[in-house]
This record gives sequence, structure tokens and C-alpha cells, in this order.
Amino acid sequence: MSHPQLAPTHHLLDASTVEAYREAMGRATALVADRVATVDRPYSGATLESLQAQVSRIDLDRPAAGLAEAMEETAGLYVDHAIWFHEPRYMAHLNCPVAVPALAADALASAVNTSVDTWDQSTSATLIERRLVEWTCGRIGFGAASDGVFTSGGTQSNTQALLLAREDCRHRHGDPRDADGHDHAGGLELGRLRVLATAQSHFSVTKGARLLGLAPDAVRTVATDAAGRMSPSALAVEIEAVRDAGDVVMAVVATAGTTDRGAIDPLAELADVTSAAGVWLHVDAAYGCGLLVSPTRRHWLDGIERADSVTVDFHKSFFQPVASSAVLVRDGHDLRHVTHHADYLNPRRALVPNQVDKSLQTTRRFDALKLWMTLRVMGADEIGRHVDTVVDLAADAATTVSADPDLELCCDPQLSTVLFRFRPEGVDEDEADRVNPLVRSALFASGRAVVAGTRVDGRHWLKLTLLNPSATTAHVREVLDLLVGLGHDLLAGPEDRTASSGPRRAVPAAEQELELVGEAG
Repeated sequence: MSHPQLAPTHHLLDASTVEAYREAMGRATALVADRVATVDRPYSGATLESLQAQVSRIDLDRPAAGLAEAMEETAGLYVDHAIWFHEPRYMAHLNCPVAVPALAADALASAVNTSVDTWDQSTSATLIERRLVEWTCGRIGFGAASDGVFTSGGTQSNTQALLLAREDCRHRHGDPRDADGHDHAGGLELGRLRVLATAQSHFSVTKGARLLGLAPDAVRTVATDAAGRMSPSALAVEIEAVRDAGDVVMAVVATAGTTDRGAIDPLAELADVTSAAGVWLHVDAAYGCGLLVSPTRRHWLDGIERADSVTVDFHKSFFQPVASSAVLVRDGHDLRHVTHHADYLNPRRALVPNQVDKSLQTTRRFDALKLWMTLRVMGADEIGRHVDTVVDLAADAATTVSADPDLELCCDPQLSTVLFRFRPEGVDEDEADRVNPLVRSALFASGRAVVAGTRVDGRHWLKLTLLNPSATTAHVREVLDLLVGLGHDLLAGPEDRTASSGPRRAVPAAEQELELVGEAG
């Protein structure tokens, strides 16, 4: 039976389409380069309704008349209205500008389409990832027995770490297992397992506990000090309280860079407590991992080398495109808890390295190449200097906020986040709670700047997340001035606004307030 051959103008990458590939990549890079060179605000200001209308009118059953038309359409739908993280007035979430070498690596990895799960799909890509895991473990201070794997982000890294902790805990408490770690009967009930973290821990800790079948109240909150850092003494008390109740502490999750405050828990002191109690210590350093290469602040992570597992997000503090994360373990043998052998994929007696043995994923992009290329071009020291720059900027921003009579600083920054709110003299807590989310929404709608929002002790606060080494104190001052102007407009009411406040978009009504308080995982 004969089969029709693809037409010469097909769009799959092979030897016959390399010129089309060159043209497509050229158009794409030219489009991005043009926008990066000319964009002067982080967002276009387009409304949800207008963008929805543009997207909905596209007939996906009728292709465009070639690449040029499709690219022009995509520019209008997506590129023109994207959020530009490289723009210095973007100060909202944990999104960083990205390194050019990493973008080149991303293009390579996408075109080759390597899947880093088995050797026969990846070859040297597996070795490159393993070398980067070894390098990162060395920066953490883990020994020769350490290991890890790249993941899709901090949520997956934290969830995998909790899975390893769960299985380690059950094994230590006498769960009957076969050679692969599979249950046979009996053992420690999942409902008795507890995870200890602070209220500032990433939401993925609670989400991961739920996915792992733990009880709804499995995550117990440990008290913090005034700076939002986990209290070692409170942790010791909580461990005893769990045991007195007949339950088992499965893991303690410390954080090196909380999402809101950028707080770094006292890792060495917490390791003292968990080591004495025989409890798994996981450190979520998704945000703070950039300190691993800081020339001046590496000591802020002292004690991280005593953790059982660590999460790092290179796409937060190493200036990598999404996604680039990893989970690392001090004892590589612990990764056996995610291993499952399939004869068609990774047979038990394989003589080659298969990364799927260590990963929750099977098919997995070669995201490690981005970090590899960045280190080979920039070097770790330059990345570390960028990290120091944004931490210094946050300290300057806090000073600027404190000096402004219309603004209130929540607390001194620790990493590169600054919590504050618009609260001029005479505005009480309730009025500040009403106005600040609206100020944030109005600023986003203007497209001129983007900041984040959160709650602290039940009250609304605004947040600057500073991850752009090109941003300056002048950029911070500009964003604060925009916020203050919008805040006074909102307090005055529409009838009292004057032309002196400058042209602005209409302020959204309270019922149209945007709920944009989440963080990227």
C-alpha cells in the first residue's frame, strides 16, 4: 500500500526545510529585538475584554496565509501585549530579565527537541544536566553522595522533596517494602504525617501535602520572629507537640527567601533542631538560590548544606528563561523513592544513565542547557554581582519609601522585596485597605508600571519585587510617584480630580478590582 508523501512545502524541520527554519527564526528574533529595543512600559494597558475579543475572533480551523501573516497576527495578539520583565518599571512578581546566552541555548534545545529522560533520547544532554547538578550541589555544600534533577519549577521541586521525605519517614518507621519501595501491607498511616512550615512558606507546600495524600491539616504552622523567620525554639516545641499527639513529623520546610518578605530562615539553627529530632529538613531556596553565587552574601545561606533536600529556581535568581529549576538531595540514594522501571524505557539493569529514574516527569525538556550556556558565557561571579545589585536596590528603595510622608514601610527588606503601602496622614487602616488594591489595579491598567500586592496580618500591602539589575533608584522613585498620584486621586474622588495630576486612565471601580496577588511558582 502506498502512502502519500509530504509536499515539498511542509513545515516540519528537516533537511528540506532548513531555509524556512532560518527565515522563521529570523523573523521571530527580529520581532522580539524590535520590541525590546522600543518598549517603554511593562504593559500595553489593554483591557481583558479587548484582548479576549481579539483572541476569540481567530478561526483556528483556517490557517493564516503563510508565516509572515501568522507572525504579524501573533505580534498583535501576544507580543504587543506581553508583560515585559526586562522593563525596569516591572516590579511585581519573581520574574527576572533573562540572559542572552540562555535564550540562544533555548533555541538550540527547542529545535533539537531533546528529551532528557533516557540515554538513547539525550546522550550528552544527560551528562550536561548531571554536571550542573553536581556543580549546584557543590555550591550548596553537599558532599560527593549528593544528587538531583532538573524540574519544571519550585512547585514541582518542593512536591518531589516532600515525596522523598514522606517515603523516607515511612521507611524509617518500619513500612514493609519490596526492592522498589512499593507497599505490601500495614505501615505508617498517611493521616498521621505532619509537615512543619511557617505561614510565609510557599503555597506549594500545602498543595504538595494534599497531592501526596496527607491529611487536610497535615501542614502545621511554626511561629516566626518579627522579621518573618522561623523560630528554632518554636520549631522544637512544635515537634514535641506533634509527637505528644501521637503523630509523626514527616518534614520541616525552611525557606531561604520567602515570597513576600524575602526572609531567610536561620538554617543552621533549624538544622540543629531537625538533626536532634531525626526529622527531614527541606530548604525551599527557590528565591534565595542566587545567594549561592553572591560574592558578598553567600554566608546568608550558611547551614543549607545540612538540609536533606533543597529547591532552587534558576529562573528566579539566575536570570534564566522559564522553566529552569532543580531539586537537590544530600544523599542521592533518597531519589530511589521516585524510581520506577519499565522494560520499554529504563530497564532495571540498564548500563547507561537514565534521568527518568530520578524525576517525576518522563518527557522533559533540556532546560539545563540554558544554565550551562549562561555559566560558560557570563560566569557565576557576574550572576552573583547581579544578585547583589538587586539586594542593594531593595535597601535603597526601602529608604526612599520611609522618607515619603505618603507611604508606609512594612518592614526592612531582607532580599529584594519591599513591602509598603500608600497611607498619607489622616488615612486609617480600613481606608488604606480599601485604597491600596485599587491603586495597584489602576497602575496595572495604565501599563506604565506593575507592582504586586499581598496581605500581612490581614491588611493589604503593596510589594516591589526587584530582580532587574538594570533598574535604579530613579525607576523606583518614578513608580512610587505614580502610585502616590493615583492614591490621592482615589482619595479625592472623581469630582475633585484636577488636570494638575496629569493624564491617566480611568481608575477601576471597586467592583472591578483585579485580584492579582499570587506569585509565580
